[in-house]
Amino acid sequence: MVGKFVEFYGEGVAAVPLANRATIGNMSPEFGSTAAMFPIDDVTLEYLRLTGRSEQNVALVEAYAKEQGLWHDPSHEIKFSEYLELDLSTVVPSISGPKRPQDRIILTESKAQFREDLRNYVKEDLADGSLDEAIDESFPASDSPSFTATATHLSDVAPHGHGPKSNGRPSNKVSVTTADGREFELDHGAVSIASITSCTNTSNPSVMLAAALLARNAVDKGLTSKPWVKTSVAPGSKVVTDYYEKSGLTPYLEKLGFYIVGYGCATCIGNSGPLDAEISEAIQANDLSVSAVLSGNRNFEGRINPDVKMNYLASPPLVIAYALAGTMDFDFDADPLGQDQDGNDVFLKDIWPNPVEVQKVIDSSIDKEMFARGYEGVFDGDDRWKALDTPAGDTFAWDAKSTYVRKPPYFEGMKAQPEPVTDIAGARVLLKLGDSVTTDHISPAGSFKSDTPAGQYLLANGVERKDFNSYGSRRGNHEVMIRGTFANIRIKNQLLADFNDGAGVEGGFTRDFTQADGPQAYVYDAAQNYQAAGTPLVVLAGKEYGSGSSRDWAAKGTALLGVKAVIAESYERIHRSNLIGMGVLPLQYPAGESAASLGLVGTETFSVEGVTELNNGTTPRTLKVTATAEDGSTKSFDAVLRIDTPGEADYYRNGGILQYVLRQISAH
Repeated sequence: MVGKFVEFYGEGVAAVPLANRATIGNMSPEFGSTAAMFPIDDVTLEYLRLTGRSEQNVALVEAYAKEQGLWHDPSHEIKFSEYLELDLSTVVPSISGPKRPQDRIILTESKAQFREDLRNYVKEDLADGSLDEAIDESFPASDSPSFTATATHLSDVAPHGHGPKSNGRPSNKVSVTTADGREFELDHGAVSIASITSCTNTSNPSVMLAAALLARNAVDKGLTSKPWVKTSVAPGSKVVTDYYEKSGLTPYLEKLGFYIVGYGCATCIGNSGPLDAEISEAIQANDLSVSAVLSGNRNFEGRINPDVKMNYLASPPLVIAYALAGTMDFDFDADPLGQDQDGNDVFLKDIWPNPVEVQKVIDSSIDKEMFARGYEGVFDGDDRWKALDTPAGDTFAWDAKSTYVRKPPYFEGMKAQPEPVTDIAGARVLLKLGDSVTTDHISPAGSFKSDTPAGQYLLANGVERKDFNSYGSRRGNHEVMIRGTFANIRIKNQLLADFNDGAGVEGGFTRDFTQADGPQAYVYDAAQNYQAAGTPLVVLAGKEYGSGSSRDWAAKGTALLGVKAVIAESYERIHRSNLIGMGVLPLQYPAGESAASLGLVGTETFSVEGVTELNNGTTPRTLKVTATAEDGSTKSFDAVLRIDTPGEADYYRNGGILQYVLRQISAH
C-alpha cells in the first residue's frame, strides 16, 4: 500500500461507524498509504448532526458530496487501479508489539508471542552460544541480537544465565517495596504503564465507553489494577469527560487508577512521567524488560518511557484488562484476572461488556449539546491563557535566555540568490544503521537524562533536572533538539558493533574519526568535531528509513548535525521529502544492493559526484558514490537520487524549503 490512496468501498462500508472510520483513516501511515478515505454517506451526516453542526452545514456537505461523486453508492461500480477485499468475519481481536505498529499479534496468541519476543530483550547464554550473524544486513537499528534458527523456539533452549526459567520463559523476579509501603515482585514482561492515550481512538465512544463498562464490571467483581502499573487516561476531547460523567462510570475508572490526566499528547508521545522511583531503580538495577500497554497508534522503541523496553498497542478496554493482569505473560482465555468476593476465578470474558449495553450507554450519555458546549469557546482559552502577555510588533521578540524557544540558525549567512550546489567530498559516516529506523530513533520526543548532551546543556543553562521536561516540549530550542538527534536510548549504531566485547552499544553514540583510532563519542559531540574540521557527514541505513511519525525534527536535526546525504535501501515517503526540505540528499542503493552487499563498513571516506548537474536545471537519475577505505582501496556504485519532483529539486537548490519560501516571499 506504500504510496497509494486507499478508499474503502462496498456494501460493508455503511456498517462501519464514523468514529471507527476516523480511527482507520488516522492509521493510514501505519499501514503505509498516503491517505485512507471512506466515502460520505448518511452515517457521516448523522455524525455531523451529533457533533453540533448546523442543518445548513449538513445539507451543504451532502449536496457537495453528491455533486462531486464522493457520495457512497454501493450500486455504482468504481474503477480503481488495484482491488483488495477484506472479509470482516475474519477480523479477530489483536494487539501490536513489542516495537512496531505492524507487528500484529492475535490476542489468543499474545502470551506465546510475548515469550518468543522476550528472547530478543533478555540476554541469555545459549547452549550453542550463537547469535544471529546477519546483524549488519537485516537488523533494525534498535534490535538486540536475536538467536539463530537453531534456537527458534524458547521451549527448545535450555535455561542459561539471567535467572532461572519460569514455566518456559526467562525470569528474574525482583522484590520491590515502594515508599507508600506496597510490596510486590517485578519480572520481565510486567506491565509498568497502562494508558488510554489520546491520539487515535479516545474520541471513539464505542471503545471509550466499553473500557469504562469493563472497569465497572471489574470493580463489581472485586478486581484491582496491579500495584506496579502506572495508569492514566488522556482523552482526545473534553466531551469524553462529559459522557463519562453523565453515564456515571468515572468512579469505576478511578477505582482502578485510571484518572484523567489531561487532554492531548501524553503517554503516547513519551509524556507518561517517571515511574515510581523504587520501580525504576529495580528495573534498571536488574535489567528487567518491562512493558507498556497503550491505546495509541505508535509503539516504537524508546518512545514511551526510558525504563520500558517492550511497548504494545491495544484497544482501550484491553488496556484496562492488562492493568488488571499486570503482565504480558498472560492468556486471557486460560488465566484468571483474580477472584471475586466468593473466591471464584474471574476471567476477561466474565467482565467484557455486551455490545448492546455499550450502545445503550452511548445513546443515553451522548448528545449534541455536549459538543456544542465543549467547542463553542475552544479558541478562547482559559483564564491563564488570556492572562499571558502578548508582545506587540511585526516580528517575534526572541529571548536569548529562553531554553524553550530560541532563534534557529536556518537563515544564517543566507544570500538573496542561492549558491550553486556542490558535490560531496571527504565525507565521514556519522551512523551506520539497519532496517526500520523510525523518526523516533532519529529524533525522540520523550524525556532524557542529565548525563546526555541535551541534559548537560540544560544544566549548564541553569535548568534543574526536575524541569527538563521532554524533547518534544523543547522542540522550539534547536540547541536541545540537535543534541537529541539520533539519541534514542534503543538505537544501535553498527559503527560500534565491535565495542563492549562485541555486544555493541545502544544509544546516541558513534565513533569520532577526528580523534586517533575513532573512539566512542556522543553523536552530537562527534558531529561538532566534524563540523569544526570542515568534514561533511553521511548516514548509511537499511530499509524503511524514517518510518513512523512525520516528525520534522528528524530532518532538521539531521541537517543541523552536518549530514549532507543519507544512503538507504528505501525510505518512508514523508521523511524522504523532509530530508530534501532541509537540504539533505536522499540517496538509495541500487536495487538489490545494501551496505552489506557492497562491503561498506562505515569507516570509509565517501564522495558523491554528479550533484552539480542540478545547477543546470536537470535532476540526474543517479549519482556516483565512491567509498575509500582506510587502506586506500575504493568501491564505487551508482546511487539513485530520490529527488522525485521538480519542486523538490527547487527546494534542494535553495538549500531547503525554508530558504526557498523566504526567497519567494522576498522576490514578491
